[in-house]
Amino acid sequence: MKTKLSILMLFLALSLSVAAQEKTKKELKQERELEKEKEVQSLLDTQNFVFEAQKVTPQGGRLIQLDYNTYFLKFNTENTTCDLPFFGRGYNVGYNSDGGIKFEGKPENIKIENKKKSTILKATVRGKNDVYDLFFTIFFNGTATLSVNSNNRAPINYDGLVSAPKKEESK
Repeated sequence: MKTKLSILMLFLALSLSVAAQEKTKKELKQERELEKEKEVQSLLDTQNFVFEAQKVTPQGGRLIQLDYNTYFLKFNTENTTCDLPFFGRGYNVGYNSDGGIKFEGKPENIKIENKKKSTILKATVRGKNDVYDLFFTIFFNGTATLSVNSNNRAPINYDGLVSAPKKEESK
């Protein structure tokens, strides 16, 4: 009887120690959120990230879901490249243009403001034919909103995700 009781106590002690070492779902979720927050913060510190648009809201319009993940804005302090769709009113747009917001240029007047759960980044980029004011609100879970104001088009808002730029493969 004594051996059975000691074996039972040993088994109980081992099972409790193993259960105490395993993390709960809540702890795992908090760790993932903290890891994502650190990743987003490092992207903001380097000011080098890619915004991929998933939804667009034109001024005075309704929300439009974008089907493909081909719409982006690559933000870098040296060169910013943008290829986003545009729905809305154009004031002075060329006849042969494709209608989207496409530009490449060096961002100027970069301002960053940290909030409690988000970061606001403002910048101005001079494209070939227009000047674009970019207003990012980047949340620590990786989601972001982007407002684009330009001289030749009505303001437009995009919702999407922020991620690290993909490494270019050398050919």
